[in-house]
This record gives sequence, structure tokens and C-alpha cells, in this order.
Amino acid sequence: MSSSKILIITQNFYPEIGSHANRMNNLFQLLQEEGYDVSVLTTEPSYPNKHLYEDKKFWNDNTLDHESKIHRIKVKNRKYALNMLNRLVHYLEISIKMLFFVLFSKQKFDVVFVTTPAIFIAFVGIIAKFRYRARLFLDVRDLWPESLKGVGVFNRKIIINFFSLLEIYLYKKANYIIINSIGFKDYIVDKAKITPSKITYIPNAGRQHELCPTYRYHKKFRVIYTGNIGLAQDVEFLKGLVQKLDKNHILITIVGYGQKKYELQNFIRDHKLNNVLFVNPTTRAECIKLNSEHDVGVLSLNNSDVFDTVLPGKLIDYMISGLPVVAAVSGYSKDIIQKYQTGFVSEKRDAYEIVKYILLLKNSPELREKTANNAIDLIKEHFIWEKNINKLFTLLKENHVAEPVSLLNQIDKDIRL
Repeated sequence: MSSSKILIITQNFYPEIGSHANRMNNLFQLLQEEGYDVSVLTTEPSYPNKHLYEDKKFWNDNTLDHESKIHRIKVKNRKYALNMLNRLVHYLEISIKMLFFVLFSKQKFDVVFVTTPAIFIAFVGIIAKFRYRARLFLDVRDLWPESLKGVGVFNRKIIINFFSLLEIYLYKKANYIIINSIGFKDYIVDKAKITPSKITYIPNAGRQHELCPTYRYHKKFRVIYTGNIGLAQDVEFLKGLVQKLDKNHILITIVGYGQKKYELQNFIRDHKLNNVLFVNPTTRAECIKLNSEHDVGVLSLNNSDVFDTVLPGKLIDYMISGLPVVAAVSGYSKDIIQKYQTGFVSEKRDAYEIVKYILLLKNSPELREKTANNAIDLIKEHFIWEKNINKLFTLLKENHVAEPVSLLNQIDKDIRL
């Protein structure tokens, strides 16, 4: 049993849906099980909208119901679909309120674990490091601000360059950097000029109890798409896909939310496509179960270079559920799918090509079963939280004592640098 006290600083946490919250939930649970005294600084649940959490089914995990250890700040309700300027103001509001907690809390922590994006919240982690004289673990789930350019909504060079300087500062000041995609490593090393040994790869993963034991046959062939339908997911590709699936009489279930959801729904309505079933966002357990009742999972990302480095959480979730994956992606995601033969990829992001792969899987149950079982085997080997968390435990046990330092003196020193 460890006596170390850990503060996790994260915008998204239980009961929120999405890979960000799921990652933090698993870290909280597994660190507690290992004997660490863990607290969480987060917001009230609001992603993708706060009204979703009025449904009690989302508050269904007693292992995460430690309200004495979870400090939730209140923020004004701003929908995630608003423009980037409003979203930046939203992030700043969250960060300022979290900063007040850090500065005035009488608690003492040995370790601060903060996740980015957004970059402002990560800077709260920097202040917490000095305030508590703690070790700082920076969890990089996305390359920010590179991802802003990737979705094409914020390309002002002066602002991007300023955020890039802040990004480098974060990498340098963290004691350890945790990445959820190995594709991030070279980028961070090259940009911040830090030693690669400072970086540890801990991917998004599944829990042992979530893993489908083997592929399941179903009477009716169905495809599923789950998760965000936003700027990164290429809604134009999804429009073409559902239209071509309709022509081939293939059913698709969409469990979606996000900025482009209504645009896709309007397209389906206007074109009178009857093959699509929209399902409201639901709990992770229900989503995993719903995945397993289908035969193929669909994944798409737009063709920006920044997305070549990511490993989407929904790719892991499909494979956990025993689903072959058909994906309109490139880069690291493509390499994983092709190397381990867990599905098929259209690097050109061609909906016609994707439908060809779906029909191939539909007409070949043996191939479908083999591909699904390859996915399950890959998860067992590389993407189980109970195994991968040991990397973090090893880092936490390293003998490292932070040097006493005045918070104001450190900030003054850094500014002069």
C-alpha cells in the first residue's frame, strides 16, 4: 500500500462519456486499488451536454462514487458546438476556477497528474507542481494546438505560435510525460528537445471484464458507428457512406453526438435513407454491449497530418467488442489495423471502397470471425488497463523528491528564461 497522495486534474470525468473521461476514470480506479490516496479536480459533467446526466443511469458506478475525493467546479453552460473563441473562454473559466482550488486548498499532494488538452488546464498542473512541491505527470491525449489546425477552425499564425511556445514549456516542466499514442513521441521529442526516456506510452485500453471472449454471430448483418461526429471525423465521408450502405441494403446504427451530428441527420432525412438508426449517447457499458450486437465498426478521421499520429478511443472500443473495423484513416491507426489484420482501411477515405470492404466481410463469415478474433487477441496483448497501468506504477515508485522552491520565484525565473 502506498502513502502517496495524488491529485488528478482533468476537465472530463465520471459520469461523462467519451475516451477522455473513460481514461481518467480507469486511472482513478486502478490507482486507488493499488493503495494510492487519489483526489480529482474536475468540472460538473457537461460533455456533450449537461442535460444528458440528469438520467440516473449515467451515475451507475459505485467504484467511482467517491464524492469526498472528487472536487467539481461549476462553470457556465456553453455548448461544445460554439465557435472556437467561445470555447477558449470556456477553457479559461475552467482553468481559473481550478487555479483557485490549487492555490487555496489546504491539502498536500505528492503527485499531480494533469491531462491535456486543453492547454490552459495543463498550466494549472504546472502551478500545482510548484504549489505542492510535487512531481508532475503530463498526460498528452492530443497534440494541442496542432489539432486546432487539423480541424481547420483556428489558423491564426501568431496565436498558434504562442500556444506552441506554451506547449513546449509544458513538456519541459513535466517530470514525466504520458502519451496515449506512440505516434506522439517523435513529435514531442523533436519539438521540445527533451530526452525520449521522459516519455511513457500508456494507450487507451479496455478493462478485463469488458473484453468480448470471441466473435459472436448475428442473424442480421449490421454496421455501427459510435462517438463524436465533429470536425475531425469527416462528416462528408459519413454522408457518402450511409448513402451507399442504403443502396446496398445494409443497416447502420449511429450512436453519435457532436458539432456535425445534426448536419448528418438532416442529410439522412433529406435523402430519405431508411437504413440508419440513430441512438442517443449512452453509458460506456451499454455502448460496449451495443457494439457487440453488430458485425462491423466504422471509423473515420479527416486527412489532416495531425490525425496520422492518433489512436482513436473508438478503434480500441470496437476491438474490445469483437468487431472487425473498416476505417477511413491513415498513419498510426492504419498501421495498427493492417499490421494485426483487425480490419480494412481506405487511406483515400473513399466511401465506395469502405462499402466494398463491408460487403466483403458480410459475404465471408469466416473472414469476419478471423478478423474479429485478431482484434480480440490484439487487445489482450497490448490494450488491457490492468496490464498497462503497471508502467505508471513503476514511475510513481521512482525515488524522486521535488526540490523546495518558492512558487513566485519559480514563475519569475521561468518568465525571465
